[in-house]
Amino acid sequence: MTQEAFPDFLDDYFAECDEHLTGVRRLLLALENSVGRAEINRAVLDELFRHFHSLKGISGMVELRQAEDLAHRLEDYLRVLRKGDAILSADGMDALFDGAQMLEQVVNVRRSGGTFPAIGQVARRIEQLVAAPAVSDRPAPAAAAGTDAADANVPEWRCTFSPSAELVARGIRVDTVRARLAGIGHLLDAIPRVAADGSIAFDFILAGRLDAATLEAWEADGIQVERVVAEAAVSPSPQLVDSVEPETLSAGTAASSHFVRVDLARLDDLMRNIGDLVISRARLTESLSRAEAHVPAADWRVIQDNAIAIDRQLRTLREGIMRVRLVPVGEIFRRMPFVVRDLARETGKRVRMELQGQNTEIDKFLIERMMDPVLHLVRNAVSHGVETVEQRLAAGKRPEGTIVLSAATAGDIVRIDIADDGSGVDVAAVIARARQAGLPLPAGEPDAAAILALLCAPGFSTRDASDRASGRGVGMSVVQAAVHELSGTLRLETEKGTGTRFVIELPVTLAITDALIAKVGDETFAVPQGAIREVIEVAVGALLQVERNEMTPYRGAALPVIRLSRLFGLPDTVRDRLHLFVVGTGAGALGIAVDRIVGQREIVVRAIADALVRVDGISGATDLGDGHVVLILDPAVLARQMRERPDRILAARGAKA
Repeated sequence: MTQEAFPDFLDDYFAECDEHLTGVRRLLLALENSVGRAEINRAVLDELFRHFHSLKGISGMVELRQAEDLAHRLEDYLRVLRKGDAILSADGMDALFDGAQMLEQVVNVRRSGGTFPAIGQVARRIEQLVAAPAVSDRPAPAAAAGTDAADANVPEWRCTFSPSAELVARGIRVDTVRARLAGIGHLLDAIPRVAADGSIAFDFILAGRLDAATLEAWEADGIQVERVVAEAAVSPSPQLVDSVEPETLSAGTAASSHFVRVDLARLDDLMRNIGDLVISRARLTESLSRAEAHVPAADWRVIQDNAIAIDRQLRTLREGIMRVRLVPVGEIFRRMPFVVRDLARETGKRVRMELQGQNTEIDKFLIERMMDPVLHLVRNAVSHGVETVEQRLAAGKRPEGTIVLSAATAGDIVRIDIADDGSGVDVAAVIARARQAGLPLPAGEPDAAAILALLCAPGFSTRDASDRASGRGVGMSVVQAAVHELSGTLRLETEKGTGTRFVIELPVTLAITDALIAKVGDETFAVPQGAIREVIEVAVGALLQVERNEMTPYRGAALPVIRLSRLFGLPDTVRDRLHLFVVGTGAGALGIAVDRIVGQREIVVRAIADALVRVDGISGATDLGDGHVVLILDPAVLARQMRERPDRILAARGAKA
């Protein structure tokens, strides 16, 4: 390989490592159910083995010896489990988890630079498990005449049984087949599966010696038998492999025929090109509207049909490019059970994690930037949310706490929830700390939004000393800033003694979106549809004045109203009716008033990068095709500012009085 090609090869290596490590994380969580059981999930073991085998091979090719050695040792331990020489113990499961995490750290150091972690301790633990398998923990198989106890020299067989009405009528069922196999040799595994035709089949792995007469009798009873070929022994020290197992090769070949790795920067370039096309189409539409009066009606219909077709094709192209950028939010989620498991072990708590909606798709750009905020909230749930076993039992709860990480989409918005069934936020402690830190306190009984504002204040913490998991406070300002930077919102729901839920809502993508175009006096604004819950029309005379603030009846409650003209210091227009953009939910709902809505458009979001001209509540700018720049509002940020600083509303109103 030439020196010039090696960096490109490394990129492929890191991408392939990410795929294998993602598979490892998923499979280890599935394998944990087999701890202490005589029958282990053979399918999971086989797939894990293939991942580590591939990681060993490709790491050897780039001469990353630490990763090669670690993957080789993990592979050795899995081979012991596959042969049935040991049961999977809790120590063995911990070693697999720690080995996988160490392997990921080694690969990341090679990718980004730094000092390689010491793998010696983890490697020795795995080596001890391989050298002294817990055969005494496995129940000894019953001896049968003419058969041998399971050992390394006894052949293994895969016996497949597909139940049918005919076989059941003859008294041949799954239980009878299992008993027949156990009477011949040592039954290592039993795995149900769905066959290609939709029927149920059962795969039994049997260690024992079978003669021709037995095989013939079994075949007559619907039991298909094939020999499991033993793997060749691997040398104690990892070697550079020139080939892979047939299963790995076929899987890789199949994958390569359906997937192509694309640099995200290239997709960004495509999105910019699509954005330019959207703007050009808007300008063309503007030009055509001016030319309509000068074109014969028959010709104009043809022009309109072509314009509509181009519009439809461009939207299809834009949606196709966006789908390419979307990746499952499971990229974030699958790492979290490792974090929970590690912190629970460190704190002595018992915690399980539930993942929901892992296939929910979100822009790759957002995935990368949401990793740390979600990680921080999950750590907080373990450190501050879930109680110790003793505390949970005293409160009448199950000893094991639960953290639920879920995702779902609604239109152009994706919602990520991090919920625990712990003790909830201690509001009194938060208020006391805020008072001690000199932070402004909310008047009266604080609601969830006010508590969240305190938790997210820079430097706020409910702990005197930091811990590994961080506090629900230290770092929360960073979480909120990251969410707001992505035009998202962060909400808190908590109940003392019951639990806490953090809700993150984000746009599915930030590049191109549908928006409503609104007028305020002579100014035009674009408002992304995904940020709006509802649009309502109200009579100005029907607005209620409450302490110099305006409100309107809304779904059985009172909805606070903020006039955009007063917020931005624009001249008020005398009007009988206003349009309200309803944003937020529950007690946090707010109506942002504009003079009128003039249409709906597909817009290209151009972020304002210059900090000197950036304004809270303005997420960017766009061109509607007429050559004028139109500001894009961020309704969620505007609503949050008004909730957090109502004095700004009063000041704005006072200036107009």
